[in-house]
Amino acid sequence: AILARVAETAGKMQRPVRVTTTGPDGEWPLIVHPDGSVEADDSLPAHPAPVEEVAPEPEPLPEPAPAPIDSVPAHAAPPVAPAVAEGNAWVRQAPTPAPEFPSRREARQSFLTQEQIEEPATQGWRGTLTRFGIRMSPSESERAERSDVLAVSQHWPGPRTIAVVNGKGGAGKTQTTVLLAAVFARHGGAGVLTWDNNQTRGTLGWRTEQGPHEATLLDLLPQVDRLLSTGAQSADLAHFVHHQTRDRFDVLRSKPMALAHEQRVEPSDVDAIHAVAAKYYRLIFIDSGNDESDPMWLRMIDHTDQLVVATTTRDDHAEAGALLLEALAERDAGSAELARDAVVIVNQADPKSTPAELARVAEGYRSLAREAVTVPHDPAMVDGVLRFGSLRPDTQRAWLAAGAAVARGLWTPHSPAPGTIV
Repeated sequence: AILARVAETAGKMQRPVRVTTTGPDGEWPLIVHPDGSVEADDSLPAHPAPVEEVAPEPEPLPEPAPAPIDSVPAHAAPPVAPAVAEGNAWVRQAPTPAPEFPSRREARQSFLTQEQIEEPATQGWRGTLTRFGIRMSPSESERAERSDVLAVSQHWPGPRTIAVVNGKGGAGKTQTTVLLAAVFARHGGAGVLTWDNNQTRGTLGWRTEQGPHEATLLDLLPQVDRLLSTGAQSADLAHFVHHQTRDRFDVLRSKPMALAHEQRVEPSDVDAIHAVAAKYYRLIFIDSGNDESDPMWLRMIDHTDQLVVATTTRDDHAEAGALLLEALAERDAGSAELARDAVVIVNQADPKSTPAELARVAEGYRSLAREAVTVPHDPAMVDGVLRFGSLRPDTQRAWLAAGAAVARGLWTPHSPAPGTIV
């Protein structure tokens, strides 16, 4: 059986195969040909077993009559192939297998079968040597960065909605919304929207560039039917959103100068705005308000695929985010799934706080959420218009890692609530 297997291998390789057998009768080097024939390998010495004295055989007993074929037990041993003489050794002839000839496609080496070559290092001393012509493999930190870039560069089938939440003001929701959108738009391309879903003076418009108009979501709402019609074009949205020229995403502002009762948005309005956003954008980042009981806030949760809790190292901010996750876990099955799969981003807003405080808050969330990542303090995040390119390299790397954590939750979208406009 072993020689038959070797003959099969020789047939696939279309050349003889050498094999050495070892057994009670010694060690024999053989050559097995593709056609199944076996011959002794004269290029290597054989080592037959020493001949032992054999006692005289007793007088043979009369042979019983052969049993009918039907009476041979099923467990009888299969017939053994006869032995043939080859030179000075006796070689047992292997059963000749049926010839197997590979098809022309199987025999041909594909031109497309290539090993993927890793790009050389571009960072640190390894990158310096690469630029001088000495090709160096990337370090583990550069490989990790490339992996995060790959994660945020993906395009998912269907739009995805990411809600940034915390019940306390000043917890970093707007900074988180803007900088996450910048990470995904810079690496993954256009089709990213940030939306200020806030009844009470949302500040997303204050922290981003203004386009050549002052339109807000209140101006978009009367145009929803037209924007959802078959004749509408993506360029029509430029009347209502504000494009970020450097970070490549769009902003749908609220109207922070107006009082809450002057810009009241109902749950049905949230459905309508989301329907427009989902038609024209692949990623929708929602900067939420602070009132978790507001029907507008709750309707946002019903449209959410990935929940992001923004917090600082302040205890009240961290506690508010934890209480929110616990409340969502008891709301309904969909909200509980969002809370369980949430990503927490801990921002070192206070320059006096220490890395140990960042780690403490992140560790406190690990039992409540899927991932918790930290972002160091950066003066460019404190005031004024937020631009990703103005951040320090370490801060940019931290936001890239935060974006990759969010991206890992976007492959399984949250099911929309019943009655959702799609």
